[in-house]
Amino acid sequence: MNNWLRTLTASVCATGLLVGSLQAQAADYRDHTLRFAFQNVKEHPQGMGAQKFADLVNEKSGGKMKVRLFAGGTLGGDLQTVSALQGGTLDVTVLNSGILAAQVPDFALFDFPFLFESSEQAYTVMDGPVGQELGKRLESKGLVGLGYWDLGFRQVTNNSRAITGPKDLEGLKIRVIQSPIYLETFKALGANPVPMPFPEVYTGLEQRTVDGQENPFTVIEGSKFNEVQKYLSATNHIYNPQSLIIGQKTWNRLNADEQALIREAAAEATQYQREITQERQGRALETLKQSMEFNELDEQALTAFREKVKPVIEQFSKDIDPALLKSLHEAVGQ
Repeated sequence: MNNWLRTLTASVCATGLLVGSLQAQAADYRDHTLRFAFQNVKEHPQGMGAQKFADLVNEKSGGKMKVRLFAGGTLGGDLQTVSALQGGTLDVTVLNSGILAAQVPDFALFDFPFLFESSEQAYTVMDGPVGQELGKRLESKGLVGLGYWDLGFRQVTNNSRAITGPKDLEGLKIRVIQSPIYLETFKALGANPVPMPFPEVYTGLEQRTVDGQENPFTVIEGSKFNEVQKYLSATNHIYNPQSLIIGQKTWNRLNADEQALIREAAAEATQYQREITQERQGRALETLKQSMEFNELDEQALTAFREKVKPVIEQFSKDIDPALLKSLHEAVGQ
């Protein structure tokens, strides 16, 4: 074979391999539309994080993979959403991590009252061995963990009086999320806790089915609870990490490249969502102060609250993996 023919043949082969490689890369991402449901409005940091995730997935896949958002609990409460993920009729959600204790009991540790002193301390725990191990334990329940978002510290609102200590909660009907540790925490504080799906809370407050509720500043503002509540008390009683999860059935339909893309988008969206949450908490509080009577707890009141909830922590610690509990206490310096 002449040299020029050999050169031409080699060039054609190389070109063919390159084209084949490019075609293979293009085929890595198939057309998918993931359904992402969550409880807050799109303007809330939770919704903004979801939109960021959707944008990143679209961008990184060259438009082949899309995420359709369902905000404001339009597809049901958190418990129904988790069930839908496990059944494959929904793909992605983000929710208070403690709710996942119904699937993996160890998740209850994230809802221990007065556990964290700051968001940064919580990030260390969630991104470290404790958070990673909990994510692994979801897989046997038909769920895959993608990261932890930030909802912030929870505060109490009500229509009866300012909460300056445990005695002020006595007898009040307080809406709580559908989680046993929330029920027991508010029982220990003397309140009458009422579990209620989030989409029903505004109406419940408006119609006086409940006297009050507890949520972070951004949720209180975004859901306009200040329209139907008078008192806002900065109790910081529970910090809310949120779990970003995808259904195992959906995950298994994705190839390795698609899974890597989803994890990369989730990591970037997590960082963005945390930053937005930190910024919006302060802004939300300033807005709420304009229409609500606001108070903070002094150190004596915080000590009284901590004493009241010690039996609750002891009760739920019995159901937590001792090794995981030890890692948690080491991480938060207890």
